[in-house]
Amino acid sequence: MALCAHSSLKDLCAPSSSKTIPYNNGRSHSRLTRRIRMSSGGGQLATYEEGKLERPSWTGETPLSRLVGALISFKPLFSVLKLGARQVLISTAEKTNIPWRDMTREILESDVYKEMDTIQNASVEYPDYYLNPFHAYDEGNLSWLAAAEAEAATMSMVRRAIPDASSLDEANQIVRGNWLQAIEQHHQQYAGNSQIRDILDVGCSVGVSTRYLADRFPSAKVTGLDLSPYFLAVAQFKEKKSFPRKNPVSWVHANGESTYLPSQSFDLVSVAYVLHECPKRAIINLVKEAFRVLRPGGTIALTDNSPKSKILQVPLINPDYKLELSPVLFTLMKSTEPFLDEYYLTDLEGTMRDAGFVDQGREREEKGNYP
Repeated sequence: MALCAHSSLKDLCAPSSSKTIPYNNGRSHSRLTRRIRMSSGGGQLATYEEGKLERPSWTGETPLSRLVGALISFKPLFSVLKLGARQVLISTAEKTNIPWRDMTREILESDVYKEMDTIQNASVEYPDYYLNPFHAYDEGNLSWLAAAEAEAATMSMVRRAIPDASSLDEANQIVRGNWLQAIEQHHQQYAGNSQIRDILDVGCSVGVSTRYLADRFPSAKVTGLDLSPYFLAVAQFKEKKSFPRKNPVSWVHANGESTYLPSQSFDLVSVAYVLHECPKRAIINLVKEAFRVLRPGGTIALTDNSPKSKILQVPLINPDYKLELSPVLFTLMKSTEPFLDEYYLTDLEGTMRDAGFVDQGREREEKGNYP
């Protein structure tokens, strides 16, 4: 799912099996991007419909959802499911030539540990939900193993999202390329002459999305913010090893729900693949905080999993094919993502409107003057 919006407004956009939403801060305007075209593996075009999607049958108070919850609550079985979910990612990586184990070993056997002293903010208080086991790690994101495996896991997820891509580079071009294009187009259309000078990447993990943003907007000052000092240490370590930038990336150890960063200090706030890991209360707080730190006319881009996407790959043969996680895969996924139900059941567009973001495109459409 992808969403873009402006401060005064914020907007929505979408890449691949995820949805991207650019929005404008309530002090400006924004528009929902309902569809986006992208090429898949054989150069074939697919249209992903975004916006208000159907909820999967396994969310909420359905028999299937309750059954999965009961299975996961049984600790011996939970351990097996967690191991299975982890193996799915590693298996995908190995089958698609992603050197998971080598990448992990390279980090763990490096000097990355020295970065912790300059990254960690001892005053940070971790919210209760963040201390839950997830991503198949008992310590969640607060461990060196989780940080060392994060980039390989991200690569594996991109390959699973775009299975027909001929390579990881092509899959990234589809997922990341459409995400960045949606942000840029939205901001140009709704922010007037306002340039993207300052960018905040909330929940930046080990800096994969942050580096993409810095590469796309080289003149901007980019800040990556995360709750895990382990992830930030890896992000800073990897950035130091890369080619020097004109504007070095800054890394901040803080809670995205309350960053303590100055109000109205960013032109773009990106929250990529973070919301599905949060309970509803945290999602609401993240959106509110993004609105606070955005300048008037600034853009927020929310990018995450779509519960169910309609893919029109072969319109004449199968014009309404619905892609949804199977119950088995969902059970594995939910064993590592404890807040999936809350994420899928949250009215994200309503949450953004409540925070002050406005969908300018929809307003113009209702008035009858939508282009």
